[in-house]
Amino acid sequence: MKHRLFATVLGLLLVASEVESAPPETSEADTRYEYKLLATSKTSTMEKELNEAAEAGFRFEGVMGGETSFGGKEVVAILSRAAAGPKGAYGYKLLATNKTSTMQKEMSEAAAAGYHYRGQTVSETLFGGQEVIVIMEQSREAPPHRVEYKLLATNKTSTMQKELQEAADAGFVFRGVTVGKSAFGGREVIVITERVARR
Repeated sequence: MKHRLFATVLGLLLVASEVESAPPETSEADTRYEYKLLATSKTSTMEKELNEAAEAGFRFEGVMGGETSFGGKEVVAILSRAAAGPKGAYGYKLLATNKTSTMQKEMSEAAAAGYHYRGQTVSETLFGGQEVIVIMEQSREAPPHRVEYKLLATNKTSTMQKELQEAADAGFVFRGVTVGKSAFGGREVIVITERVARR
């Protein structure tokens, strides 16, 4: 009888211990996401709006350039935030140019300041040209780590295959691709690759 009573009490204590140590259930409110859509025909305006949204707790998710029904030629960006997410954790830099050599230089400068690649698109500007647009993100909470970028641009897919492999052999990894018309190369395949910066 004593043994049976001892086993029952021990069992109840174990159950109580498991209940106390179990993590609290996550409510739907804690995991719910809120989204923000930004759309503008001015790339300078987009960078400002991205950083204002980031201060309110949003983080960049994706970007696309194109023609909308009412806005004409616009750059459209989607951002999200968790219900209980931190505010002001990220900063953004938007790079826009119709020269791939200029983009390579600007990406390198942004990377030196702690920004990392997040997305790219090609969009027609208000003046009729086309620009390559790259979104760079800086984390204000994660420890900084330096990276470097190599931008590949060619109008021959066979050439791109060769250049991609050469970049991979040098330690670069693929980050994104777009097809668009640049100022000098005509319609080009534009690929961005990244590797940890070498000292």
